[in-house]
Amino acid sequence: RDAEMKRALLVVLALIIGAAFGVGSGFVVLDNGQLLGRTNHDYWFGNRNAGSVAADPYTRGIVAKIGLLALNRSESNYFHRYKDENGLQLREGCAYELTGGDLPTRWWSITAYADDDFLPVNGQRAFSADATQMVRGEDGRWVVRMAADRADAANWISTENAGDFSLALRMYNPDESARADESTIAFPTIRTITCGEDAP
Repeated sequence: RDAEMKRALLVVLALIIGAAFGVGSGFVVLDNGQLLGRTNHDYWFGNRNAGSVAADPYTRGIVAKIGLLALNRSESNYFHRYKDENGLQLREGCAYELTGGDLPTRWWSITAYADDDFLPVNGQRAFSADATQMVRGEDGRWVVRMAADRADAANWISTENAGDFSLALRMYNPDESARADESTIAFPTIRTITCGEDAP
């Protein structure tokens, strides 16, 4: 009888440990959206399973948490970025330049999300930049200032009250080449202009 009780206790203990590990790992993944990335392109993270019936539970959970409308991959590609060119967390106390050009898709947008995965609450209504509203140079390339203040920038994404923020790149109706090989995409680059005195 004692042996049976010990065996039962071991089974219960194993179940508790397994449940705790499963719940804990779920919270870690959901609270660290960069783990969405199965693919990595200079700190732009994507997941080829987003919007697919093959999506695993973690991918589905992240998509639900960050409010990403994961359409079919033939309709859209999604990428996120949490870090600057040096691998440091993007943060409200810094000013950045986001530079790029045409992307292999019918339409695209880049949106800043605050550390709570919602749009920054600041009244600026400058949450994103997109293909149709971008002021471009003569060579067709564009530069977006990402900072709490606009300064004299032609294109601006406000990060006021964003805390540790992230970027979401959405590409709608991407070209076949982009769907087949993400490494062919000329992803926008980030350059840190300045950071506050309390920057790490």
